[in-house]
Amino acid sequence: MSVNILIAIDHRFDRTPDGAVWSWIYDRAFWQRYLEVFDEVQVLARVRDVSKAASIARRSDGDRVSFIPVPFYWGPIQYLRRFFEVRSVVRSAVHPETAVIMRSGQIANCLAKALKQDGHPYGLEIIGDFYDVFAPGANDHPLRPFLRWWYPRQVRKLCKGAAGVAYVTAEALQKRYPSAPGAFATHYSSIELAPEALAATPRMAPGDVRHLLAVGTMDQPYKGHEILFRALAESVHRGRDWSLAIVGDGRVRPVLEQRVRELGLENRVSFLGQLPAGQPVRDCLDRSDLFVLPSLTEGLPRALIEAMARGLPCIATSVGGTPELLPPEDRVPPGDASALALKLEEVATDIPRLNAMSLRNLQKAREYSADILQKRRARFYQYLKGVTQEWQAGRHPPAGRAHV
Repeated sequence: MSVNILIAIDHRFDRTPDGAVWSWIYDRAFWQRYLEVFDEVQVLARVRDVSKAASIARRSDGDRVSFIPVPFYWGPIQYLRRFFEVRSVVRSAVHPETAVIMRSGQIANCLAKALKQDGHPYGLEIIGDFYDVFAPGANDHPLRPFLRWWYPRQVRKLCKGAAGVAYVTAEALQKRYPSAPGAFATHYSSIELAPEALAATPRMAPGDVRHLLAVGTMDQPYKGHEILFRALAESVHRGRDWSLAIVGDGRVRPVLEQRVRELGLENRVSFLGQLPAGQPVRDCLDRSDLFVLPSLTEGLPRALIEAMARGLPCIATSVGGTPELLPPEDRVPPGDASALALKLEEVATDIPRLNAMSLRNLQKAREYSADILQKRRARFYQYLKGVTQEWQAGRHPPAGRAHV
């Protein structure tokens, strides 16, 4: 019996006049993981009409992949203004013969209410932590304290009602958002490292370690760029000769550029903008000496795994699933610019340590190769497909909790 999959996701997509849908993250290849188990993919997401696709965007719809466009909104206030339009589209997207996977967010919250009416089972993929996203200093939304309370509460409700939950972390998110008794629980990263993403050998550190790289969105302050700038300024004041390249873009970029000027770092910091995924990003990684991820919140950071896959020594904050990737000696507390500055100086002058970091990071990144992760995903998707088929036939899902 054929089963299609409806995927509810909070990502914002663009649609050109020819009807094509575009994204710089979720291209056609991304949906293949679902098509290995389900017959067709329908994506329930916000879609914005644009005159042309961004230069870095890639086609997202295609063979057996279609979109159900949710009226476009940005943030909770706009969502409330378009609530009835959004709810109408979400409710009409639900069909009894379709399996459902939701990636936690506002569209998922709305969809869960529609599914609850007739007991339609669903799976949940948790890829981040709203509690940390709305932490002090990580987000500048005027309703930040309320949203920090409200969103985690909604995610816990989604977990309680899900037939199965998949987490991007092995432990961190499970503690805050536990699945219900009897639900299928597993974990896997959203990232799939293709063979070409992995360096053939670890690197040998140069004698002069000075070229830093950071990768992250600038839509909100939670990627910690300002903290990295302060750490850089502090270290430069002590005599270190750093240069920093930043990949990423977003609405707070002008604020960050101004902060760089205020700190006197304009000749040391380069804003490269958003780069196409794949080889352009790998080229930046390969030109760098040290990768820095100063985030205030993370799920399981894709950028960090991609840097590790190139054998690049990495320093990051101890948030989200980062402790599952890097040992304590390669991490610093979030929000502590002085600790970050000292850690960068400590690592940069220890060539044997840098070489050891490269080897260890490359070995760890190999655990995220596509073939390993897809087996775990496929078991989750097969379970959800079976639960949906049994529900369609009027039977109850099998009892007992399963872990992978």
